[in-house]
Amino acid sequence: MADTTNIDIDRVAQLARLALTPEEKEKFSRQLAEVLHHMRQLEQVDVTGVEPTAHAFPLFNVWADDLAKPGLPVEAALRNAPAQRDNMIVVPKVVE
Repeated sequence: MADTTNIDIDRVAQLARLALTPEEKEKFSRQLAEVLHHMRQLEQVDVTGVEPTAHAFPLFNVWADDLAKPGLPVEAALRNAPAQRDNMIVVPKVVE
């Protein structure tokens, strides 16, 4: 099991804005220590010559071309509107 003596779980909880019970503090302290133990193991991996990257695979945006197309005619857009006025849909007022 990983050493939990270096983890200030109260400070971590404060930074995360969490209110933890004593049981949760014990549980999360152990879990965080295990994560940090695995991170220490990763520090030992030789990464000489490995380029830093944010993703394991290259990412590409696949965007459709932005082509202007005619929209709905006003009559078609308002056809199913329950109420309309001056070519607009009338909705109930929601300001309190």
